[in-house]
Amino acid sequence: MVVLYGIKNCDTVKKARAWLESNGIDYQFHDYRVDGLTAELLQRFANELGWSTMLNRSSTSWRQLSPEQQADLIEGKALHLMLEIPTLIKRPILATDSKLMLGFKSDTYQTLLK
Repeated sequence: MVVLYGIKNCDTVKKARAWLESNGIDYQFHDYRVDGLTAELLQRFANELGWSTMLNRSSTSWRQLSPEQQADLIEGKALHLMLEIPTLIKRPILATDSKLMLGFKSDTYQTLLK
């Protein structure tokens, strides 16, 4: 099963969904805002992708954090922030039965899913 995690109004998520649909890939879309996000799922992502890689430091959500929130980041603090504010997570995350992939690149999706 293929699951695409993200937020439906994100442009990169829209591109990934369009690619999956145009290539006939059956997938489930998991919207963090609608479907929620558990600490267990977030930890699974961090274990495979790395919490630092997942944290979107160029997002509007990041810029809206206080300097105290941004300072002294360690895994636990970063995951807590991402759990509270899922828009801090880079998007999308594509999950297959055996692999997670962060972001969208059509070439990589082609290799992973075909």
